[in-house]
Amino acid sequence: MNKNKKNTAIATPSFPTGDGLFGRVASILEQARNNVVRSVNSNMVFAYWLIGREIVQAVQGGERAEYGQRVIEALAIQLTSRYGRGFSLANLRNFRQFYSLYFNRLEIRYPTGSEFMHPDKTVSPTEKGPQIVSIVPRLPNKERSGTPFSPNLTWSHYRALMRVDDEKARLFYEREAAECGWSKVQLERQIHTFYYQRIIANHGEAGLPASSRKQLAGAPVSPESILKTPVVLEFLDLPDSPSLHESDLEQAIIDNLQSFMLELGKGFSFVARQKHVRIDDDDFYIDLVFYNYIIKCFLLIDLKMGSLTLRDVGQADGYVRFFDDQFRIPGDNPTLGLILCSDKGEAVAKYSILKESRQIFATKYLPFLPSEHELKLEMEKERRQIEDRLAETSITKAPPRGKAKP
Repeated sequence: MNKNKKNTAIATPSFPTGDGLFGRVASILEQARNNVVRSVNSNMVFAYWLIGREIVQAVQGGERAEYGQRVIEALAIQLTSRYGRGFSLANLRNFRQFYSLYFNRLEIRYPTGSEFMHPDKTVSPTEKGPQIVSIVPRLPNKERSGTPFSPNLTWSHYRALMRVDDEKARLFYEREAAECGWSKVQLERQIHTFYYQRIIANHGEAGLPASSRKQLAGAPVSPESILKTPVVLEFLDLPDSPSLHESDLEQAIIDNLQSFMLELGKGFSFVARQKHVRIDDDDFYIDLVFYNYIIKCFLLIDLKMGSLTLRDVGQADGYVRFFDDQFRIPGDNPTLGLILCSDKGEAVAKYSILKESRQIFATKYLPFLPSEHELKLEMEKERRQIEDRLAETSITKAPPRGKAKP
C-alpha cells in the first residue's frame, strides 16, 4: 500500500517546432510516411504494368478478338474471387492498355512472377529458384533512372495519362506532373486545357522545358488521403469504411439524416452509406442511398458542407443517371436525387429530378417525400445542435494548459 505516495501530474514539456528535438523527430516521421506512400504507388503501378503484360502475351496468340475477351473475362472472375475488388473486366482492360502504351519501360528477362523478389540479384542456372537476371529500365533521356515509373505518381495519374493519344504530350505531362507535384485533378485540368499544345504553338519544342514550371497551387496531399483512396483500398483489399470519407460534423449530420428519413414512416428502407460508384473512370461517394418500396424508386442523398453550386447539381444528376443505368430494374420508377447543403448561413434542400421524370415526381412522389422546406428546417436545427455538442465535447477533452501543480 502506498499511502504516502502523492498523486502528482507531470507537465508535458514543449519543444520548439524548428530545428529542436520535436522538429527533427517530426521530420523523420514525415519522411517515413511519405516513403510508405511512394512505395505503395510504385508497387501498385508496377504490378498493373506486369499484369497488363501477362494479359497481352496471353491473348496475342489468339486469332480472333472473341478469344481475348473470354480470356480476360475468366481472369477477372478468378482474381475477384481470390483478391476481392479492383479486378473487374474494365480494370483488366485498363491494365492491358497501360502496358500497351508503356511496353518499352522495362525489359524483363526472367521467369514470370519473380519480378518482386530480388530485382538486383543474379541467380546462376545451377541454383535453385527462379533465374533472375535484372530489371532494365528503358526510359527516354533524363527519365532514365532506377525505376520505370515515378513514385510520385499514382495509378490515378496514369489512368488520366492513358487518355492522351499523343505520345510526346503524354510523356511531357507525366514528367511535369512528377516533377511539379501535380495532383490527379490538376493533371487532368492541364490535359483538358491543352497545356502541351499551347506551349508548342507559342514557343515550339524549345519551350517545353520552360524556365517557369507549372507549380500549381493546391492543398498539400496527406499520406492518409492517398492511402484511403478507392484504388489503394482495392489494391490492398482493405474495407472502405464510411468514416474514412466523413468529418465529425458530416458523420453526425448523416447519422441524423438517416434516422430522420426512416422515422418518416413513408416506405423508406436504408440501402447504403457512402456508396462508392465509379463514373467515367472517376470515383465518387453518395452519402446516403434509400429505396422507397411504396413509390418503388431509389432516393440518393448528397450532403454538401457549404453553399450550393451548379457543379453540385450536375454531379447529383450524374448520380441519378448512373443509378438508373446500373441498379434500376423493370418495375422501378426513375431514381430521385436530393441535394442537402449544410451552410452556416442558410441550409438548402433541392430535389434533383431529371427532365423526363418531372411529371412522375409531381404526381407520384410528392405525397411520400418530405418537402424541401421541411428538409431545410431539419438541416438547420440539426447543424446547430450538432455543433453545440461537438463544441462541448472538444472543451471537455481539451488538455489543461501550462504546468500542472503538484
